[in-house]
Amino acid sequence: MNPSDTGSLSAFFDGAVALLADGLLGLAWWQVLIVALVLTHITIASVTIYLHRHSAHRALDLHPIASHFFRFWLWMTTGMVTKEWTAIHRKHHAKCEHEGDPHSPHIFGIKKVFYEGAELYRAEAKNTETLERYGHNTPNDWIERNVYSRYSALGVSLMLILDVLLFGALGLAVWALQMAWIPITAAGIINGIGHWWGYRNFEATDASTNISPWGIIIGGEELHNNHHTYPTSAKLSVKPYEFDIGWMYISILQAVGLAKAKKLPPKMAFGAVKPVADEKTLEAIIANRYEVMAGYAREMREACKTEIAALKARQADASVLKAAKRWLHRDDDKVPQSVKPQLAQARAEHPVLDKMVTMREELRALWSSTNATREQLAADLQAWCHRAEESGIAALRDFSIRLRSAHA
Repeated sequence: MNPSDTGSLSAFFDGAVALLADGLLGLAWWQVLIVALVLTHITIASVTIYLHRHSAHRALDLHPIASHFFRFWLWMTTGMVTKEWTAIHRKHHAKCEHEGDPHSPHIFGIKKVFYEGAELYRAEAKNTETLERYGHNTPNDWIERNVYSRYSALGVSLMLILDVLLFGALGLAVWALQMAWIPITAAGIINGIGHWWGYRNFEATDASTNISPWGIIIGGEELHNNHHTYPTSAKLSVKPYEFDIGWMYISILQAVGLAKAKKLPPKMAFGAVKPVADEKTLEAIIANRYEVMAGYAREMREACKTEIAALKARQADASVLKAAKRWLHRDDDKVPQSVKPQLAQARAEHPVLDKMVTMREELRALWSSTNATREQLAADLQAWCHRAEESGIAALRDFSIRLRSAHA
């Protein structure tokens, strides 16, 4: 062999080894880790902004440039098809916690959804009825038909090659992290834990919970109870202490003309207290019914604290009331059967709380009724306010007066 050929071959192998060792960028391991976390965060942002808030719920419009960037990025990093993800998520909302929900932990069990959420997604993606019924108004252009949907695995394969070229052997770990990120965070944590454990701002009709008040790691999706309460809102945070990083990104996109939010969570407005609640008051209460009930829940918790303090002052047993406190403000179908005897005992022993629970159900009937006329509902609201203010219970009186100041 020609010595020059031997030298060239040796140089080639040396270069290949160097490429595998350090990649084109030659970054240290901790720098690669930071880049990997940034890449996975872009993927999370793409899911929450594009797939979830834009495609599934139409909560915001995206400029074609932003929309196509997100589509391309998700093709490269997840292989997910917009129509499939959108259809499955819409079906989840339509069937939430009932038979047909593609990934409810109350149907499949928390372990199944947490550890095998991605498998549940893939199984539902094969259901053509789901795609046809819920997958409307999703991209169907040339590149979607001929590239993104047709070759959904090609993008992640290209991502693997790119990761190895940029980061060397560590690129394999970067790629593995990228591939695991959505199955763990979205399919496992949000679909599983987000319907199993956490706090609830609102008594939504399902079991959704907020996992954390700071929606950063999963792009704001941590505020899952807020989302299920106001599913068409582009913003997921509703309380002053909550933070939705996805909304921050949307606000930046809006500032540069790449996005436009279509709907935000309603906000209760208050003005002068009216002598009696009227139809306008009724409109405001119904439009903000989740916020109204959240406010009522706060009053009930304060009333519970007062009752517990009184029991302790008399050195009486407060264990039953402490156990019932968590559930007194919940809808009856959300209360576990094992807890109901304690609730019944607490209500029997504490007339104030019993009255507040009864009045809560009467208030909820204002928007649950399907037969009453607008005039009848307004009259029912007036009667409710009168009973509340004549009940002798300060919390009920103050709450009713505040309701009379509500306006749309």
